[in-house]
Amino acid sequence: MRAPYRIAKLTKSDKHLFVSLMSKSFAGDPLFLHVFGDFEQDKKARSSVTAFVSFLFDKSFMLNEEVWGYYEKENLLGAYIVEQPQAGKLQMMVGGLLLIGRLIPLFFQLPRKALNLLNSYMRVTRSFAPPITHYYLVMIGVKQEAQRKGIGKTLLHHLMHTVQLDKTSHGIALDTENEDNVNLYRRFGFALNVETRVGDVPVYCMFYQKSSSGIGDC
Repeated sequence: MRAPYRIAKLTKSDKHLFVSLMSKSFAGDPLFLHVFGDFEQDKKARSSVTAFVSFLFDKSFMLNEEVWGYYEKENLLGAYIVEQPQAGKLQMMVGGLLLIGRLIPLFFQLPRKALNLLNSYMRVTRSFAPPITHYYLVMIGVKQEAQRKGIGKTLLHHLMHTVQLDKTSHGIALDTENEDNVNLYRRFGFALNVETRVGDVPVYCMFYQKSSSGIGDC
């Protein structure tokens, strides 16, 4: 019998837990390996991954994004960052100014090659995003020792339920570099829109079209 769990929005005080969890869960991700190197073997790669994931966490509090986590007995076992549909112009302007300030130290923490690759990835993937109002799943990860226990599925259902209740949104976009994930997301109703490449890394751009009949059990 599984321990009781809860899904809750992370706060700024949860940064250390989030960065530790995501850095390790993405250690074998094709994009992370291509951009940063081997997290588990290379100290510089480990430092770069930590800096980047830390930036993503901070960015979520500056822009129109949220971070949600899966907890068992107060242990953070999984999390995701989601970009919500566009906020008001004033909110985005303020967030953009704050983001510029946060980007400056990142330029000194990451190699120029890594920054260029990440910029290319963002430019390419966003160019294939559907031209309709939607959520964007920035990243989702589960603690290594807790994988294959349904935690990722629970988090994804949580996001899909949120989107289903939002009358302004038409669905969820995401990008994955792991071909094995394509069929996994298809089981949740995502469709593969575009297959492209960033450098030597294949990228699969997918979209979940929200239905009017609700979410089925996957």
